[in-house]
Amino acid sequence: MPFHASVATSKGALEGLGRSLAAEWAPKVRVNIIAPSITDTPLANRFLNNVAKVEKSAQRHPLKRIGSAKDIADLTLFLLSEKSSWMTGQVIGMDGGISALNTH
Repeated sequence: MPFHASVATSKGALEGLGRSLAAEWAPKVRVNIIAPSITDTPLANRFLNNVAKVEKSAQRHPLKRIGSAKDIADLTLFLLSEKSSWMTGQVIGMDGGISALNTH
């Protein structure tokens, strides 16, 4: 898995920063982290540039599909709304269930 260490390091840093800022900025600002799996956006194009790659990636996820920008946007709208007013410092896996397969 090329670049796995750099990806894991940067994700860990962002999660730590989010949790730290949530504690530091409360109660005026809430900070939560969205941790998506592969999502059908231009950034993922090299991994999803043909039907076979899309299907193979989809099958790795328990929900058997790739995430969409709308999936992430819907969660973002929730986090920005008053419906999440008692939530801060959370890392929310938006990953089609794949993190449930990667337990330690």
